[in-house]
Amino acid sequence: MSGPLRRVEVPLRPERYEVVIGPGALGELASMLPGTARLAAVVTQPGIGVELDLPLPSFVVEIARGEARKSLATVEQLGRSFARHGLGRSDVVIAVGGGLVTDVAGLAASLWHRGTPVVHVATTLLAQIDAAIGGKTGVNLPEGKNLMGTFSQPRGVVCDTDTLSSLPEEEWRSGLGELAKYAFLGVAGLAGMSLVDRIEACVACKAGVVAADERESAGRMLLNYGHTLAHALEAAGLAGGADEETHAPATLRHGEAVAVGLVFAARLAEALGRVDAARVGEHVALVESLGLSPLLPKGSDPSRLVEFMARDKKAHGDLTFVLDGPAGVEPVRGIDASLVVRILEEMPSA
Repeated sequence: MSGPLRRVEVPLRPERYEVVIGPGALGELASMLPGTARLAAVVTQPGIGVELDLPLPSFVVEIARGEARKSLATVEQLGRSFARHGLGRSDVVIAVGGGLVTDVAGLAASLWHRGTPVVHVATTLLAQIDAAIGGKTGVNLPEGKNLMGTFSQPRGVVCDTDTLSSLPEEEWRSGLGELAKYAFLGVAGLAGMSLVDRIEACVACKAGVVAADERESAGRMLLNYGHTLAHALEAAGLAGGADEETHAPATLRHGEAVAVGLVFAARLAEALGRVDAARVGEHVALVESLGLSPLLPKGSDPSRLVEFMARDKKAHGDLTFVLDGPAGVEPVRGIDASLVVRILEEMPSA
């Protein structure tokens, strides 16, 4: 028998909202819709398989699968569909899917009539513990991951764990990469928690960070631990024409790239004297315990990866990384590119 739904508040002002977690959480969706809405645009992908019971008329817009669809062209596709169906500024966009859907639909909603309400129904582990929470929207360019986007908070987020029952193994692995990140951000005991407890703990951690720094001027950068290399790996694959059905390289999904990025960040921190070899070993051990690989993808070009890292949103004309250290995880600026290349060259590859 399932317990009561968990509720985590993201205490922003004036846009505070709830993340509802647990089996049957879809029943809370109707309460998150704005009272002004007369029409809902449901943005999703083929095969998601989540049926919504909505108290208002709706139409469905599907985004094709694959990271290549996380683009401005897809945002335009959504906007044109909104126009054809007469979606108004006081109506609502409902994003049903994983991080790609919530990112793209969130961006389209933030731009439609300069701001239309959006509610996220997260259907992957990665989206439920991270991507759907916090109001970041974004799409990719050939020059890098998530370079175009906005900060636009949803009215609410539904994390119905029943929707995870048919999640493919590769999507579980992707979510576990983000889970590993939270372990190093201070969420203790994740390995021994139930699924609902894990999601609630990660959401609570992110909610606290976002409330303190909504627009990533300082503290919110911590949520990008492991992501500087991860985004570079994904961007390099996209620029090289990776398989449209997967993240880049062709077999590497976002959370898997984050897992590699966490180990790289630990090795870089060790080279800078911030942590010791034992701490690097803890990163490797956690990643491997979750069934993820700590190895750099075979054929990675360190110099090219550094080019993508320099375009990272944390950078200010330098190479900036979130690194572990004596005071915990924190942003570190002005890292020498030659050191980054050396650490990448020394990393074992698969």
